[in-house]
Amino acid sequence: MLFTLRELIDIIIMTAAVGFIFKDMFKEHGRFMQSAFWFACAVTAPALILHELAHKFVALAFGLQATFHAHYTGLGLGIVLKLINFNFIFFIPGYVSIEGAASHLASALIAVAGPAFNLILFIMAWVLLKQEKLTTRSFLLLQATKQINLFLFIFNMLPIPRLFDGWKFYEGIFHVLFG
Repeated sequence: MLFTLRELIDIIIMTAAVGFIFKDMFKEHGRFMQSAFWFACAVTAPALILHELAHKFVALAFGLQATFHAHYTGLGLGIVLKLINFNFIFFIPGYVSIEGAASHLASALIAVAGPAFNLILFIMAWVLLKQEKLTTRSFLLLQATKQINLFLFIFNMLPIPRLFDGWKFYEGIFHVLFG
């Protein structure tokens, strides 16, 4: 089974939480943005969820057990920061737990899968923004998608120990190259 019921519930909860946290970034701009909450869900949830699912599916491809989880403490922190109008909101919305032993190369590929998917989403949005006949809503959705995915790619590739995918990726590649 690709998804458990618990994973689907976590995806729904994570989507609602990040929609709430980021809704004020997409305040109403006239008629074309009927709901900032739903717009925020449409922009942020795919970037975050597909990032984590990329980790999960690559781990599964290596024969490992991988489970998606909403990070309830991280989501709670994000909601609290939002409610107190904190200027910078940093939180971890979800993660994938992986069971089983993986080679250094497998670990590196699993780690880079999430940021790589964000890079793919960034490139897709960038290409689609070049089209001439976009509605204002489509333009705003693609522009926001482009920005958040570029941010997630760069941020997650930072080599900060035990915190970001970049460290796991570079560490795995280092072991592959230098033993």
